[in-house]
Parts: sequence; C-alpha cells; structure tokens
Amino acid sequence: MIAFKFEKLKVWQKALDLADEIDNMTKAFPKEEIYVLTSQAKRAADSISMNIAEGSTGQSNPEFKRFLGYALRSDIEVVNCLHLAIRRKYITEEIFKKHYKSCEEILVMISALIKSLN
Repeated sequence: MIAFKFEKLKVWQKALDLADEIDNMTKAFPKEEIYVLTSQAKRAADSISMNIAEGSTGQSNPEFKRFLGYALRSDIEVVNCLHLAIRRKYITEEIFKKHYKSCEEILVMISALIKSLN
C-alpha cells in the first residue's frame, strides 16, 4: 500500500538504494573519517531521497522543483565524496564507478522530473 505520492517515484526509490549503498561503503572508511567524509557522504546521500519526499507532498510545482534542486545538489555532493574517497584510497575503482553511475542515473531522473513540472 502506497500512502504518499513520493513513494511511487522511481527516482525516490533509486535514491533510497543509493543511500543504503553509500552507508555500506562508508563502513570500510578509516575511523578518523567518521565525523568527516563518512558523515558527509551519508548525509548527502540521505538528503537526496529526503528532499524528493519533502518537496513532493502537498507542494506546488515550483516548490517541488525547488526541493528537487536540493536533491540534485546533494546527488552532486555524493559524487564529490566519491572522488575524495577514491583519491584517499578508501574505495576501489570498481566501487567508485558503480556509485558514480547510480548518481548519474539519479541526476538524469531528477532533471527529467523537473522538466516535467514546467
């Protein structure tokens, strides 16, 4: 049973998956990163689905688009965190590419959703 509009959105579901993947990925980061890159990556990933959800329910299209813009920026922030993680050798190239691809797909989906609200 789906009670909220955002639960039907494939981009929200994909954003939830990414948040879980980033959470799992950061568990392997060094302990000294717990309050820095680990926290930042997890908060950015979580923020994508949260902004989609918050903006979709009971909001006007311009307001929803504003929240989708926040979600888009959070998605880009995750990409930056991935770059930092690979530079610091916390993740492999394979993990980087997998999550980068998910972020890219989410970016395309959010952009399409924004265009559909015009």
